[in-house]
Amino acid sequence: MNDLLHAATQFPTIVFTFLLGLLALYWLLVIIRLVPLELFERDSLKEDHLASTLVSLGFAGVPATLALTVILTIAAVLTLAIELLVLRWLPLGLIRIPVGVLVLWGALVVASPVAAMLCQALHRGLHRYRPFTRRCLLGQTVVVTERQGTGEQAFAVIENEPSSTVKLLSKHDALPVQGERRVLVKYLAEEGAYRSVSEQAYLETRVRLKRLRLNQKNRHSPHYSTSH
Repeated sequence: MNDLLHAATQFPTIVFTFLLGLLALYWLLVIIRLVPLELFERDSLKEDHLASTLVSLGFAGVPATLALTVILTIAAVLTLAIELLVLRWLPLGLIRIPVGVLVLWGALVVASPVAAMLCQALHRGLHRYRPFTRRCLLGQTVVVTERQGTGEQAFAVIENEPSSTVKLLSKHDALPVQGERRVLVKYLAEEGAYRSVSEQAYLETRVRLKRLRLNQKNRHSPHYSTSH
């Protein structure tokens, strides 16, 4: 036990120890309802923020705080294992700092896809509960099941979750078609509904934005419209 505590307070493990401590405090506040579950969520994926970044990494359908908790927990376990099995036995001295930074980066790289798979396995069950059915659904793929006449309102189900129904609002020039696959991109709190774009348009926009960022042609990348 002493070895475990000592390893948890050594760099780089102490970084995750501190972050997990903050997350534990956050979840305690959520349980006693002093802070909201969707603390880092936004109403739209249009801008670059934590929630949109996590969606691009495959964490659509779960709150950003839950995704962060899973990522950091896995990364912390990996870092602790490396500390116990390797780093503690090496005479690193000042070299521990750059080595530790490399370990932190590697742990996060490995933890991210594993955490995404775990969250995807969990999110179907989470959608049964009301707190998990609002902004955290942004980035989720849905299939249109019903159109109400020629109006702007339609209904869809989350992909592979026929019991999870969401309401879509669209403009007359971009009405969804029954059976169409669409991606939720904006939450309309007052209406309890979502704006959406076709899955193909969403994927094409993500590819275009990645290319623009890599080329660094300008600082204001064009975004898909959330008015559809």
